[in-house]
Amino acid sequence: MTAPSATASAPAEPFVSPVNSHNEWDPLEEIIVGRLDGATIPSKHPVVGCNIPPWAARLQGLAAGFKYPRMLIERAQQELDQFVSLLQSLGVTVRRPDAVDYRQRFGTPDWTSRGFCNTCPRDSMLVIGDEIIETPMAWPCRYFETHSYRGILKDYFRRGARWTSAPKPQLTDALFEADFRIPEVGEPMRYILTEFEPVFDAADFVRAGRDLFVTRSNVTNRMGIDWLRRHLGPGYRVHEIESRCRTPMHIDTTLSLLSPGKALVNPEYIDVDRLPDVLSSWDILIAPEPDRIDERMLKVTSMCGKWLSMNVLMIDEKRVIAERHHTNMLRALEKWGFEPIPCDLMHYAPFGGSFHCATLDIRRRGTLESYVD
Repeated sequence: MTAPSATASAPAEPFVSPVNSHNEWDPLEEIIVGRLDGATIPSKHPVVGCNIPPWAARLQGLAAGFKYPRMLIERAQQELDQFVSLLQSLGVTVRRPDAVDYRQRFGTPDWTSRGFCNTCPRDSMLVIGDEIIETPMAWPCRYFETHSYRGILKDYFRRGARWTSAPKPQLTDALFEADFRIPEVGEPMRYILTEFEPVFDAADFVRAGRDLFVTRSNVTNRMGIDWLRRHLGPGYRVHEIESRCRTPMHIDTTLSLLSPGKALVNPEYIDVDRLPDVLSSWDILIAPEPDRIDERMLKVTSMCGKWLSMNVLMIDEKRVIAERHHTNMLRALEKWGFEPIPCDLMHYAPFGGSFHCATLDIRRRGTLESYVD
């Protein structure tokens, strides 16, 4: 009998996942950046309009299904191109989703909608170590948003990454409070979401190794938080951050983790005396008052509010990309020992955010550690 050759008996080469990101600050090596192509004003729905003033919700409803005005797209595209070039000049590999015409109508047996855009990969996908989790988002217009990233996701999977999709929600009327209104200051907090099924946006979470911090919001309910907590298992802890924001949606203008032991907080939304005890040994940095934005069109169209100045992207523990317009934030970051890299992305706000929102860090050079007590 012929003995098997050394080649035939040798074990297969182990996969080395191209996905590896445990926190917000390890040295950045690869990132996904969103696109503006095909961006469409989202279809009218209570969960889309619940975080904006009634007049703005009415205006959005009238324009739903139309493409965003060219004057908004062109300025934002110029800034986005410069941002991508900056990342590449810093040695970061940049991946982009497919362009999609989001005016196409789609649906389930329960509802129909048009799309929105794929400007913010931070919302629809969560990276935990070598795993990418597609999130169960509450906006019907974003139901198939990750399809534009499928080519990238399949490539990562073939090369060794883990790829998970949370249960697709039904998004029936049972998920939404029929009589919802924004609570006044001093009233008990209210959310438009019921606990009918788990939903969450990845942008309601920030990561510090084995510890994640989350805000419950109008796109993330308790069932969604519990689903992720059970999925990750006992190797991780998920801590809820109490927010005073009356219209909560995404944590990265409430709490930003900048480096081991340093957290940036929004003084309007967070009572620092009520932060989780696990952050007691961290330096809590109070975000300065954002610089005023005088451009009327941005005031009318932005979905993100004035605290978008906090929406920064860490390149490593020292270097941080921040909005050039927000000079108060740039000075504060320098004072705290960081090396801010000014960049323009202010005109991206009508499409969902700034540097942190517009990206999904896929690979950071580091290992899974614990950073809190």
